[in-house]
Amino acid sequence: MGHKNWYLPKNTDHLISPALLFYPDRIRYNIEQMIRISGDPERLWTHVKTHKNAEIIGMQLEAGIDKFKCSTLSEAELLGRCSAKEALLAMQPTSVHLEAYLKLIKSYPKTGFSTLVDNEKTLNVISERAQASGRKIRLWMDINNGMNRTGIIPDRMAVALFERMQADPWIECMGIHVYDGHIHDSELEIRAEKCQKAMQPVLEIQEVLASRGLEIKTIIAGGSPTFALHAENKDLDLSPGTTLLWDAGYGKNYPDLPFEPAAVLLSRVVSKPSPGLACTDLGHKSVASEMSFPRVDFLNLKGCDQISQSEEHLVLRCRNKDEFVIGNVLFALPLHICPTVAKYDKAFIVDNNEVDGSWKISARDHNPQGIKF
Repeated sequence: MGHKNWYLPKNTDHLISPALLFYPDRIRYNIEQMIRISGDPERLWTHVKTHKNAEIIGMQLEAGIDKFKCSTLSEAELLGRCSAKEALLAMQPTSVHLEAYLKLIKSYPKTGFSTLVDNEKTLNVISERAQASGRKIRLWMDINNGMNRTGIIPDRMAVALFERMQADPWIECMGIHVYDGHIHDSELEIRAEKCQKAMQPVLEIQEVLASRGLEIKTIIAGGSPTFALHAENKDLDLSPGTTLLWDAGYGKNYPDLPFEPAAVLLSRVVSKPSPGLACTDLGHKSVASEMSFPRVDFLNLKGCDQISQSEEHLVLRCRNKDEFVIGNVLFALPLHICPTVAKYDKAFIVDNNEVDGSWKISARDHNPQGIKF
């Protein structure tokens, strides 16, 4: 999409680096691709954790996407402020989170809030708090189909938990939530095989529940790597997130997916400590650093290896020793965009190769700003 130097704004002298840049035309393109793959925007529950931004939520609302997932109370509050139709807090609440969650429900009545449960003890706590508040709580059963991070294994215990949810007068049972983030194979055929295998036990407990007269209204399945695969099953809803901004990691690993990078980091060379070495200002505080090197893919730089990183610095070993001048501006795609965005309080907007204003990264904090405790 676009020309070779699509990422390159003409007016960067006023930008203090490191800086985060968003490209709205590319975000719109990615939204269009998400809708095309899903076949219907009503199937989409796109994840807010990637961007944490009101303007991007607004772009999706304009395109007909009005259901969203989020990971934090702050992101849930942002969806309430944006008047999203649905906001699924995809993080099972503990007691203190539950109190804040109930206040969010009351504060933003235009948004249908829901959350997850994966065990009987938490279900009992949620039910008790719902009864005390006089308000039903909308719940999804969270399934562990191989991620081994959260969720209940899809077996007879899951059937029993769902039956409990359906029978509880203070619970509105929304359906099943299944995240398969452990499936990230680059080869499409292998990814498809693993996706189908991981989903099979979920479909089996759906049949068991149906045989007992219990309907699962909705199943939300997958993340970005398995998005297009789950889209082939028209009975499933879908929850991609990284697809909105994309990144260098997903771009290299999933060439079958049609999304374009829409977020770039601006950095500068700050030092040349010895021959062949150059230091930039992309430290741990500026880019996701949980993976091994490389941390970014430089767009206007070749022939350099990323060899060390500290809080404020990223050091490069370069084969062309004379290529760098201190102060040179570099542009880079992060390998992992979601935790990178959370490091910035705003993103500068690039339109027609011009920096034109900024958007606030509104939901960086874990605490909702409009709720008093």
